[in-house]
Amino acid sequence: MKKLIFVCVLSLALGACEKKQKAELKSLDLIMPPSMVDQKQKASKPAPPDQETKAITKKIIKNGDISFETNNIAATRKAISSSLNKLDGYIAEESETNNSDNNRKEFNLKTRIPAKNFDQFLQNVSSGADRIDSKNISMKDVTTEYIDISTQLTNKKKLEERYLELLKKGTKISDLLEIENKLTEIQTDIESTQGQLNYLEKQVEYSELDITFYTKLAVEDNGKTFGYKLLSSLSDGWEILGVLFLGFVGLWPVWIIIAVLFVIVKGWRKRMRNGKATA
Repeated sequence: MKKLIFVCVLSLALGACEKKQKAELKSLDLIMPPSMVDQKQKASKPAPPDQETKAITKKIIKNGDISFETNNIAATRKAISSSLNKLDGYIAEESETNNSDNNRKEFNLKTRIPAKNFDQFLQNVSSGADRIDSKNISMKDVTTEYIDISTQLTNKKKLEERYLELLKKGTKISDLLEIENKLTEIQTDIESTQGQLNYLEKQVEYSELDITFYTKLAVEDNGKTFGYKLLSSLSDGWEILGVLFLGFVGLWPVWIIIAVLFVIVKGWRKRMRNGKATA
């Protein structure tokens, strides 16, 4: 009889302990952050395959640059602008320089074009070149990066939903404030991640082509050639001759005095010779 009573008491004690453990676990799940609950659930059963990840196509960023010479820089600029309008592209940046070292006028355009129209636009630009100096095309696969950011964004939104549910169930002011602070952090993180995803999508959707085209300017004599030096010397000599002539003319009173003195001296010498002859 004593053994029977002991077994019954032991069974009741074990049952009470088990109920207490379940209650503690349940309360712990309510207090535990949703991220930890998700990790616990993931550890208990395998996660189903992500259908959105399977549906994502390859994400390729395609960019390039081209440099060429043209004989009509204004016509080339107009043709590039016209091609961009037809292919739904636009000019993001533009600059114009006169490169005196290379004797050329140069245009630099940074263009954005839908990725599907990139090859056609590049062909249009190349066809307007007189001589292509360089042409480079780069392709970068960002599919993995895109999937990672998308997955992070999805998980953060699910985490936000869990905290919103906790906010509805919460009763203590301290718990509500803590949940609201956590929600603010999560929502800020979601906005940042969404911005990264949007930027990556725009890079994939629009390709970038840097265009440099130029025309050579007329070569001006810089004073180092023999021909320039010869012409310069003749010009300088003519100027010196002109200065001397003008200076000579400017001394006309002196020349008149010299002439008068010359006549006087000549007449005096003539009289002296005549006097000697008479004697």
